[in-house]
Amino acid sequence: MASPGYGKQTAPGELPRAADDFGHLPAREAYLASLISHLPDGAAMDVKTLAVINPLFGQMAVRTALNNLSTAGHLRRVRERVNADRPQWVFRTYFSRTPRSDAWWNHFIATGEPPQAPQPPEASTDSAPDPPEERRPTASPAYAALAGLGIADARLPLSAADCAALEPLAAEWFARGATPALFTAALTAGLPPDGIHSPAAFTRRRLLDKLPPERPTAPPTPATPPVTARIAECTDCRTPCRPHALLGGLCRTCRGTPTAPPPPHRRLSPAAVRAHAARVRQAVITSSRS
Repeated sequence: MASPGYGKQTAPGELPRAADDFGHLPAREAYLASLISHLPDGAAMDVKTLAVINPLFGQMAVRTALNNLSTAGHLRRVRERVNADRPQWVFRTYFSRTPRSDAWWNHFIATGEPPQAPQPPEASTDSAPDPPEERRPTASPAYAALAGLGIADARLPLSAADCAALEPLAAEWFARGATPALFTAALTAGLPPDGIHSPAAFTRRRLLDKLPPERPTAPPTPATPPVTARIAECTDCRTPCRPHALLGGLCRTCRGTPTAPPPPHRRLSPAAVRAHAARVRQAVITSSRS
């Protein structure tokens, strides 16, 4: 077993175990993949340990097999930060019994979650869907507060049309932090004792005259830059890389990207060879005379 927090980690979303899980791999890679698949999470996954626990292959063979398993989509090397408060990093090897594409691994390394599989379309039926039930629109807090003024004080009875016309003014009160209780108390305080001729006009006047002040907003808190929690490594050389720079889990150097071929050699004709030799002899004779 590796140190706590290190070693093998099983990638999520594997298919159920089957006898031909690694039938698409060569014999050596299939053997090691089966061995790794049965190791518990936290088991050491370095080349030396795998070479010790299997009786068939040495370190060089194990290293080559791990690179091939990475290219086949079965594993990725990753550095992970323990948490945002501790600058400690652990080194893990994620293994998936189900082969994954580079896009799947890149999404998993970036987010820590497997990509969501597309949902199949729902089966269509010939019967038409039931029409949605008609719902009565819910009154806004401003409309409800206006409608409740007549209940709080009989001298401010407002009709439905009055409440709808005054709703934008009342909504501004609630946008500035007024509560229903404060709204009702402000509009019903000190009403004339002999009654109100036009409750709607009186309420409009009070909505404008007693409008509470705007509350100052706190300055926005600067966003904390996100902490990188996971960094991909090349399976072979363990160099940290961006996930998109790794093809099959290997960096450009370890993939052995071929260089440009040398230019083809130009062959001279026999006549050109004789002419060149004559020029060389003439140059030697001229230099000896001088």
